[in-house]
Amino acid sequence: MTSSAGPSAAPSDSLRALPRAPLDVPTLGFGAAAIGNLYSAVADEVAEAAAREAYRLGVRFFDTAPFYGYGLSEERLGRALESAQDLVISTKVGRLIVADTEDTPTHDGFAVSGRRAVFDYSRSGVMRSFESSLRRLRRGSVEILLLHDVGRETHGVRHEQILKQALDEALPAMAELKAAGACRAIGIGVNEQAACLEILRRFDIDCILLAGRYTLLEQEDSAEVLSEAMGRGIGLLIGGPFNSGLLAAPEAPGATYNYRPVDEKTLERARRIYSVCAAEGVDVGAAALQFPLAHPAVVSVIAGMRSAAEVTSALTRSRAQIPPSLWRRLREAGLLTVGTLTP
Repeated sequence: MTSSAGPSAAPSDSLRALPRAPLDVPTLGFGAAAIGNLYSAVADEVAEAAAREAYRLGVRFFDTAPFYGYGLSEERLGRALESAQDLVISTKVGRLIVADTEDTPTHDGFAVSGRRAVFDYSRSGVMRSFESSLRRLRRGSVEILLLHDVGRETHGVRHEQILKQALDEALPAMAELKAAGACRAIGIGVNEQAACLEILRRFDIDCILLAGRYTLLEQEDSAEVLSEAMGRGIGLLIGGPFNSGLLAAPEAPGATYNYRPVDEKTLERARRIYSVCAAEGVDVGAAALQFPLAHPAVVSVIAGMRSAAEVTSALTRSRAQIPPSLWRRLREAGLLTVGTLTP
């Protein structure tokens, strides 16, 4: 298997500029949903050690949200990175965290009790959410503020109502925060291309965090937003490069895709990717982390990390040497969309 040497305690990544904001972002980000007890509980000491180890090894971009563990992810990052300097922190608004006195199951995927998240895209909701995030993060400002999960797949029949409130209240409130210096860039964090196109054509944003749609596994459901973002100078932050764990393991595909059990058609495509990578002696995870950065609209790739070991793995994968023949063989096998840029 082709790989680079293990990571060292030095700045880990190159920087890429957000064209519309005075901000440079590292090309590898620490995705902090996992340390919010995504799918399973993580002990405080393990979660905080992961963040501290990432910082020690040079990671300087950390992405979180109130939704991740209903505040737990932000709290853990706040404790772990309180004295850290030269960071890019991104968090999100669009939900408020409230007490759950009845401990009602939420099916959100986070192993956390006593709290739950409720949507709130009002101006006051945005301001309250942001103030709470700063307290949990133990910071006076953040670098990137994103409007979270505004899209039809999330809100269904309420989508048009939610979209209007996002455009009329939430995004203007975020622009006020940017103008006041409370953040340096604003944007949206979503899982669907349609939501990106609806927002970027109607409101001036600096960046988009698009999760799971521009990956080694799939490219068709991101082509239009990549093109428009490039033309408008909007930076893309790519989340979910492993497609919810499907491409995370080195030996074989995982069992989840889009935060749910993988369907057979998608699993078969993943198996074919693994087969080509194995023939080339390449770790699928390394290819998945490096692939999105070949597109000039992409500023950073954010990988979920829940332990110090996963931090080391992500850094090693981000630096692995990948032969050009891998990308050629993936094209020949029909596993990359025609015209897709590769490293």
